[in-house]
Amino acid sequence: MAKHKRNHNKLSRNSAVNMPATNRNYKDTIFRMLFSDRKNLLSLYNAVNQSNYNNPDDLEIVTLENAIYMGMKNDLAFIMDTNLYLYEHQSTYNPNMPLRDLFYICSEYQKLVNKKSLYSSTLQKIPAPNFIEFYNGSTAVPDCAELRLSSAFEHLSDEPKLELIVTVLNVNEGHNAELMQHCNTLNEYAQYVARVRHYAADMSLDQAVERAVDECVREGILAEFLTRNRNEVISMSIFEYDKELEEKKLRKAEYEAGHEAGFSEGEKHGIELNSIETARRMLQLQEFSLEKIAAITGLPFDEVKKLQANEARSDS
Repeated sequence: MAKHKRNHNKLSRNSAVNMPATNRNYKDTIFRMLFSDRKNLLSLYNAVNQSNYNNPDDLEIVTLENAIYMGMKNDLAFIMDTNLYLYEHQSTYNPNMPLRDLFYICSEYQKLVNKKSLYSSTLQKIPAPNFIEFYNGSTAVPDCAELRLSSAFEHLSDEPKLELIVTVLNVNEGHNAELMQHCNTLNEYAQYVARVRHYAADMSLDQAVERAVDECVREGILAEFLTRNRNEVISMSIFEYDKELEEKKLRKAEYEAGHEAGFSEGEKHGIELNSIETARRMLQLQEFSLEKIAAITGLPFDEVKKLQANEARSDS
């Protein structure tokens, strides 16, 4: 692998940021927990970029721990060779990642630049952005794909004046063999996820996760990580798997609502219903708590409660 030439010119920073592992103030994911470790993150970076850096301190972590937009947070952000990388993990297909990353990158640049310098005659240099999504959902996707912000533009008649491209890498077991070969942590993570899904098909989720953890430890798959963080990993795995199933049900509800609204098959793809309609469909499924409906749709809890009462009155 060709080693990139190291550029030691650092950009000035206006505010300090912490490693993601230091303050988990929202529901973490195993992926984020694993790659919050600098050595693991450097290994992943090398595998993606076909480089061979060996000093984890070369990574400048700039993850925005408290940056929230509609309840969304960035998983991992770092600067390497004056390039800025945003890494996201997704267990469900999300065509809106370019728009989400647009919000993230704006927040990053606001933190990284001196706002006063924007009014000077000197060009303010900023790190070039790179957007990677590591996808391990059950919906079939290619080993490598691209999502473009311009796909969301209405009535685009010529070349987009603004573009953002997210590279989507399928990190399920059996995909992207070369990437897995060069990042053992990612390879073992894929094996762990595959075992959880396999066992969850035949037993309770709690039992499936515990069996997968015990089995991986015995076979040396993420053994040290799973042993050291056993209880947290089990809790996060159950949460992640439940969330994945809930989002699948939500997508189904949105599709059915699109069918009722008279959308064609082509129009259904990528259609996102408004929050109130989505909440109404979720209430009709009777499989979601009011708290989860509020969290997924972004509606205030009280509004979801009122919507439930209105639905009950209309059914009576």
